[in-house]
Amino acid sequence: METLILSATWEPIGRVDWQRAMTLWWSGRAELVEAHQHLRIQTVSSSIQVPAVLRYVRGRHRRVPVVRFSRHNVFLRDEGSCQYCGIRLSRADATYDHVVPRRSGGATTWDNIVLSCRCCNQRKGGRTPEQAGMPLRTAPVRPRQLTEEWFTGAEHDNLPESWQAYLPAVRRPR
Repeated sequence: METLILSATWEPIGRVDWQRAMTLWWSGRAELVEAHQHLRIQTVSSSIQVPAVLRYVRGRHRRVPVVRFSRHNVFLRDEGSCQYCGIRLSRADATYDHVVPRRSGGATTWDNIVLSCRCCNQRKGGRTPEQAGMPLRTAPVRPRQLTEEWFTGAEHDNLPESWQAYLPAVRRPR
């Protein structure tokens, strides 16, 4: 079971397992906002509800966020759209294309990978977008943050009900 962590200003900043949540709560670094209704920890002398939502008591020094390179984050950066034709894609239908093909020395990095539909990826083949006559809709870049999509789509529907009030509205694919 996980616990939603809020900043001192009530912004969602992450999730932690229940053991870490208990440590934050009992050490006084975070306050209990909501507990899981039917989940308790039984000790020898008492029963304690497991935190569902905790809020840091004092502001934390936030590190400069670094968005890790992953297929999931490329999908979020490109907003689920093929960067060649613009159609909306599901995660299952999405392919990842090297702008400069690997056989031409292209690396698997933020500035060389874009989301693509299968048709466009096959049509482009082992060529650059210029050689294939397929201009990119947006240039691939390393994003600074992907905060508006912290929890997405179906994952948002499966979160504990106690979290819903604290999470931003989710943009769903059109």
